[in-house]
Amino acid sequence: MARTSSGRARSAVTGQYVPKSTAARNPRTTVVESGSNNSSGTHHRSAISGRFVAESTAQRHPNTTVTEKG
Repeated sequence: MARTSSGRARSAVTGQYVPKSTAARNPRTTVVESGSNNSSGTHHRSAISGRFVAESTAQRHPNTTVTEKG
């Protein structure tokens, strides 16, 4: 879910950081991250909804899920 807020944009497909212009063109496969992940453990976030999802959901949808490691 690409937004125009501050932060870095990451591709859910490649896991690499991308320019915000790319995030704006591909909102279903990019996530704009704000701040750092200060928690422990691994979390999975849907690029489409922006919500955290279960590991099983992340495995079923690898091209639209970003894995964040704390």
